[in-house]
Amino acid sequence: MFESLSDRLAGIFDKLTGRGALNEADVNAALREVRRALIEADVALEVVRTFVDKVRERAVGAEVLKSVTPGQQVVKIVHDELVAMLGSDAEPIDLKASAPVGIMMIGLQGSGKTTTSAKIGLRLQNKEKRKVLMASLDVRRPAAQEQLRVLGEQTGVATLPIVEGQMPVQIAKRAHEAAKLGGYDVVILDTAGRLHVDEPLMLEMAEIKAATNPHEILLVADALTGQDAVNVARSFDERVGVTGIVLTRVEGDGRGGAALSMRAITGKPIRFVGLGEKMDAIETFEPERIAGRILGMGDIVALVERAQETLEAEQAERMMKRFQKGQFNMNDLKSQLEQMQKMGGMQGMMGMMPGMAKMSKQIEEAGFDDKVIVHQIALVQSMTKRERANPALLQASRKKRIAKGAGQDVSDLNKLLKMHRQMADAMKKMGKMGKKGLMRGGLGALMGKGGGMPAGMGGAGMGGAGGLDPAAMERAAKQLGQQGGGGLPGLGGLPPLSGFGDKKK
Repeated sequence: MFESLSDRLAGIFDKLTGRGALNEADVNAALREVRRALIEADVALEVVRTFVDKVRERAVGAEVLKSVTPGQQVVKIVHDELVAMLGSDAEPIDLKASAPVGIMMIGLQGSGKTTTSAKIGLRLQNKEKRKVLMASLDVRRPAAQEQLRVLGEQTGVATLPIVEGQMPVQIAKRAHEAAKLGGYDVVILDTAGRLHVDEPLMLEMAEIKAATNPHEILLVADALTGQDAVNVARSFDERVGVTGIVLTRVEGDGRGGAALSMRAITGKPIRFVGLGEKMDAIETFEPERIAGRILGMGDIVALVERAQETLEAEQAERMMKRFQKGQFNMNDLKSQLEQMQKMGGMQGMMGMMPGMAKMSKQIEEAGFDDKVIVHQIALVQSMTKRERANPALLQASRKKRIAKGAGQDVSDLNKLLKMHRQMADAMKKMGKMGKKGLMRGGLGALMGKGGGMPAGMGGAGMGGAGGLDPAAMERAAKQLGQQGGGGLPGLGGLPPLSGFGDKKK
């Protein structure tokens, strides 16, 4: 998400932050590059002009030119204006209405309305603890109603029984009645779409709205369509009235023009962004965190939330007790590696860590990819139960057998064992800190002393990370402190991957 834009801006700001004092000409030159980068990212021209003008107004004043760190001050101004452009504060779905709260999903055919309906239904049911009923009003697209029924079965979210021959307005009324009688908190109405905005589509949307009076009308738009998504949003809002936007396929949009333009042009908040096909691949749209990702500042809160979702509280408690006793065997290491896979692999996680986004490319160039994690897990699986519980047993003959069983070299196994020893030492220290230490101290252990790469990762010819952004780390610390109890051993104990970045000859 936003990869190409993030790379362009990183290059521009590297030149600024690498210099001492800045004059007005330096700032203007940088802003010309920023303007070009935004236009290439398919951001609407009117949005680009307004954004650059606001940044210039602040950046050529005393706030920057007399600053101790003028380059970083420009970056901060750009960050602040990005947040303002994206909407300042997150605006999740409004459920403050009498039950059942009606949510009407609208948009063009192929934008992902049905999948998004199921994702939102699952999220409201799991995170908001709401009882949700979904209903498909799409009687035109073949098997559309059946698709929602199947997604409902997969997610455990109730769907309205299909009655052949009913029209959209009839289905909508029946869904609301069923939701009332069944004691549901929310009813999601998945409407039909077209290949383009047309009059019959708009009339149908207006009739459904008049019949059900939904509390929320969410427009589902494909981020990959760029500026066309903005035009679609304008059309639907003018005719039906939109209360919020859901952008889908954001994970495939390296430019990000639709996301950056949508709020500024329509004035409607972006409620969610879809990040893949999986039913849990949807996130609330957090302007400050999105701006941080665009500028390479990371999104540590998203990383923590992902860790919490993949590590059960009971499992975390058991692991914490083991670490406090200084216990960390190969089974524990395997558990950490598997959790890492669930959290998006090394590449995905690096992009969320403050100041580390640039390192993900260096890791890739150094020959490290997420296949290495698969190979590491295979090595552990090739061991016997006794060997996993007590790695000290691993002498030459056993190492040869394990490496051969996993299709790896003995040198790979030696690197894994070295990594295990480093992690065991770190876990022992962290375990003595208790729950808070495991969560807060874990972040420091992951980054390494001084805020660079984890221990050993610099060995692949990558060097250090150049330090983390202090402001981003300060924000992260505050946000981490608000996450509450429940240690996160997996976050603090991520493997240092010592030597595994070396390319095989």
